[in-house]
Amino acid sequence: MATNSQLNLQAVYAAPDASKVFTHEIPPASSTDSFAAKQSHLTTLQSLVPRLQEEINVFLTERMEEDKKTQGAISEKEAKEEENYGEEVVEEDA
Repeated sequence: MATNSQLNLQAVYAAPDASKVFTHEIPPASSTDSFAAKQSHLTTLQSLVPRLQEEINVFLTERMEEDKKTQGAISEKEAKEEENYGEEVVEEDA
């Protein structure tokens, strides 16, 4: 017996400071059990997965850019240390 319950393709992002739910509705499958109906349903699902992945990638890229901006306020000393990482720096007495 087939049911007409709602199906969703869903991914959840959860972090200590934010969360987001990505959802795409999966159209109900045909009530027939034919091969063509199943194939159509799977084709729809296959087209939704890359769209969901793209939305997640855009969101995560935005989050990374926000994090870079908030971390961009590093001290001058830290910036100099990062710039000279791996190099020996000899400070001269003035």
